[in-house]
Amino acid sequence: MDKTVGASQRDIYTKASWRDYYEMTKPNVVLLLLLTALVGMCLSQPGWLAWQPLLAGLFGIGALSASAAVINHVMDRHIDAQMARTFNRPVPKGKVSPKQALIFAFVLALLGYLVLEVWVNRLTALLTLASLVGYAAIYTLYLKRATPQNIVIGGLAGAAPPLLGWTAMTGEVHPHALLLVLIIYTWTPPHFWALAIHREKDYARAQIPMLPVTHGVEYTKLSVLLYTVLLGIVCLLPYLVGMTGVIYLAGSSLLNAIFLYYALKLKYAPTENTAMQTFKFSIVHLMLLFLLLLLDHYFKFVL
Repeated sequence: MDKTVGASQRDIYTKASWRDYYEMTKPNVVLLLLLTALVGMCLSQPGWLAWQPLLAGLFGIGALSASAAVINHVMDRHIDAQMARTFNRPVPKGKVSPKQALIFAFVLALLGYLVLEVWVNRLTALLTLASLVGYAAIYTLYLKRATPQNIVIGGLAGAAPPLLGWTAMTGEVHPHALLLVLIIYTWTPPHFWALAIHREKDYARAQIPMLPVTHGVEYTKLSVLLYTVLLGIVCLLPYLVGMTGVIYLAGSSLLNAIFLYYALKLKYAPTENTAMQTFKFSIVHLMLLFLLLLLDHYFKFVL
């Protein structure tokens, strides 16, 4: 009987398509990370970018980020199987075995690291590898299951891409790059907690100590609001230190005002879909914010 079940399971695994492997890399998340890395690259230079560190840097950062996402799929497969948002993922669904997924992750990580080491620089390779370890091991294996502040502590790994892009072009850590990291680090809690509010019952069922589960939805709404206010203050810093100009100041102020509107609505006048609307806008917010940084930088360059 066991042999029959084992053969049946292996047969399921052989039916995995390239789309299943692609899905495990969380391509939408990786693309957003690469956008922030690209902005870090561009802001590090007064003019146009050299093509080798640009292409090799984006490839290496993307490959290691994708590897971290695949590892996350493997480590969270038992949790994902209990949640409506994730039960259909390839690993919990049985389309890809944990072993196959880990081999895929290892190949991505090795390829990404080698590209960064050979064609970019060692600092970027090591920092990107550290980000992988921070997300895939420290956050996924420990923090996520240990504390409701998991996303606050572990958010640093996801905030690193602008710094990685900067170091890919310059080979050094610059305060302006750290300021970009700080923006994403501050943005992460209200972004993720809005989703956690929407999926609170799922996290409770999976026994994951997300903030809405441990401290309640109302406390989490207040935390989203306060972090959104803090984000608005942090987003002023690039202008205040002379890193950006009025284009960024005007655009970021508008984006932060809209984010604050959603946070206030979530706290004081929520509907059934407000938490998810807040989550979705937060993604648009970060994407447009970094595009504004890019526009502001090259507008000054053209002038």
